[in-house]
Amino acid sequence: MSKLIATKAIRGAHVLVKRAEEELHLAIQQKGPETKVEFPNTGYYLPVSHGILGLHIQTLEGLQDLLNEAKKLLPPLPTDKLWVPYLGNTLDAGMATLFADEIIEAIKYTQDPLPYLLEANPDEEHLWLGAANDIIMRERGIEFVDGTAPGFAACVGYCPTNEIAVKIARELQEKNLYVFMSAATDGKSMAQQLREEGIQMGWDTRLVPFGDDVTATIHSLGFATRAALSFGGAQPGDYQRVLRYNKNRIFAFVLALGPVDDEKHAQAAGAINYGFPTIADTDIDQILPSGICTYEHVVSPVPLEKIVSKAIEVRGLKINITKVPIPVPYGPAFQGERIRKEDMHVELAGQLQPGFEFLTTKDMSEVEDGKIDLIGPEIADVKEGTKIPLGIWVEVAGREMQPDFEPILERQIHEFINCANGVFHMGQRDINWVRISKDAKAKGFTFHHFGTILHAKIHGEFGKIADKVQVKIYTREKEIVELREVARKVYKQRDDRLEDMTDEAVDTFYSCTLCQSFAPNHVCIITPQRSGLCGAYNWLDGKAAFKINPTGPNQPVKKGKVLDADKGQWQDINDFVFQNSHKTLEIFNAYSIIEFPMTSCGCFECISGLLPSTNGIMIVYRDYTEMTPSGMKFSTLAGTVGGGMQTPGFIGHSKQYIGSQKFISAEGGVKRIVWMNKALKEEMAPVLEEIGKKEGIEDFLDKIADETIATTEEEVLEYISKKNHPALAMSPLF
Repeated sequence: MSKLIATKAIRGAHVLVKRAEEELHLAIQQKGPETKVEFPNTGYYLPVSHGILGLHIQTLEGLQDLLNEAKKLLPPLPTDKLWVPYLGNTLDAGMATLFADEIIEAIKYTQDPLPYLLEANPDEEHLWLGAANDIIMRERGIEFVDGTAPGFAACVGYCPTNEIAVKIARELQEKNLYVFMSAATDGKSMAQQLREEGIQMGWDTRLVPFGDDVTATIHSLGFATRAALSFGGAQPGDYQRVLRYNKNRIFAFVLALGPVDDEKHAQAAGAINYGFPTIADTDIDQILPSGICTYEHVVSPVPLEKIVSKAIEVRGLKINITKVPIPVPYGPAFQGERIRKEDMHVELAGQLQPGFEFLTTKDMSEVEDGKIDLIGPEIADVKEGTKIPLGIWVEVAGREMQPDFEPILERQIHEFINCANGVFHMGQRDINWVRISKDAKAKGFTFHHFGTILHAKIHGEFGKIADKVQVKIYTREKEIVELREVARKVYKQRDDRLEDMTDEAVDTFYSCTLCQSFAPNHVCIITPQRSGLCGAYNWLDGKAAFKINPTGPNQPVKKGKVLDADKGQWQDINDFVFQNSHKTLEIFNAYSIIEFPMTSCGCFECISGLLPSTNGIMIVYRDYTEMTPSGMKFSTLAGTVGGGMQTPGFIGHSKQYIGSQKFISAEGGVKRIVWMNKALKEEMAPVLEEIGKKEGIEDFLDKIADETIATTEEEVLEYISKKNHPALAMSPLF
């Protein structure tokens, strides 16, 4: 490899390690060695040092250990006279750089005010977000597992023009990649260029501005490290597994935009350790032989109009995109967009206008594939700022199509439409709400394109069951009101069918092993009365998914001989789980939290755990970041319960499962709930109140504590004793 590029990377590492040493010395002097350091609301300490070295750094003094490790790795600068193989030294310098970055960034979090906004998205006054918290990690990390997000681009520096910056960002979004931005050059950064052009940024749109300092690049590698710890089964300090997981599973790369100084060369060297190559638009020295990365390590100069496609090629990333023929960019990255009133051309349905969305099955002879009808005014006929009604009626025909699949496909209308840049969609059924931006209208987006999207995506995603698709778009109130009543009758029939379906009424459940890529021994069994832990799959979804992909992660599983009806144990289910958990899980009870409960992956919406002295359980939702009465935060609980482990006394589950008659029914069910975090309690209030009525428990909701009432197990016991909670009179849990 080039001596020149090695020299720049090693020199940059020396600069950053020296800076880290000076800033740490000053911070200890000013704030004291016991000052707490952390990336807020995370359970992985400082992720790179924790993942690579196994360090549990919690104070400024603890950063000294990390600094010592960085110094040990620093190689000497190459001399003019001696030529040696430089790749090993360059990689060491890169890792020393990452440790120095983490020290500098951790010190920033001791400052007042903080240099970063602790939210998922920037606001008008704050652009930079810093490290991702655990909520973001759980929500976004799973996308790297299921393929929704195949990888990320770490963009450092800035583009020659704002227009080019927007073009690169949009191209990356269209390919479903996350865009992590850091390291301004001469005070200029890609994130600032996007802000100047009014581009919405944040985790919701996959355009994430970490920070303008070159050291903020560590947050990209920190995210990658945490993915290996959370989803890859890597243990802290097992650096080989952390790095191997990232090379093989996290398809990331660095885009070096504009001038590349020594410190940026050092960042690139650090990324190479993870198998992430660097592609630059300027003429820097290259590292072309493969070895650590899948293919080349550093490639330059690449024209900006080709830099994204070249990066994807060099990383070995396979992008699978069904091109939707509409005049605006399209992809999952646009799902999080919000369209403000001042940016809106038209609003459809919502609270002030009638609306609905409905999908139904038709005979093959009744559907003309690709036919899209608009009944009512088109967008060109609507004045800016107008609010009008919207009805979407989709008719699907297919040899394998069944009425049971209708709600599954219908539910996708929200996701499919929301992927269009400049189109905001919320709700489903008869509470849909859509906004189209002025910019999308200017680019030629029309109401007719709703049908274009649905035709393309239903064929693309559900082609095995949908042979023909035709769509009617209604924007006139008369027809919408009439057809909405037809749709509402079907909605009720569907709900009644699902509501009446019990585990006893079927002989087959469905498995889900989608999460085995990060929880190798986990097997989810989905029943009519117990949805998947993530809340995204119910029994009908499993049935539809199997039809769509017979060899996929959702397989039918016969129940077989009943071994214990109360606890939910069947012989054939046990056999299936044993084989598909790599022969690690012999017994499985669907309805128990104590005895051989279902394993948990890491994608669960909620965790339930015993509070022994109360004779009951607590339930905490995944976005709750405070301490629970168990003495553990959600992040700690997730680490204890997740990863495919069978943990007696704890289960991960969906919100929907709380309202099921089978919810920990082996231990007495919902009556055991003594504490819930307030937001979850309020959301589930109608369900809990209805259960209370059926059980004859007066004011059941009021008997359940939350964080405004009790934050310790002792306080929970005191409260429920005053309220005469039914759990106190139930049989002992042990």
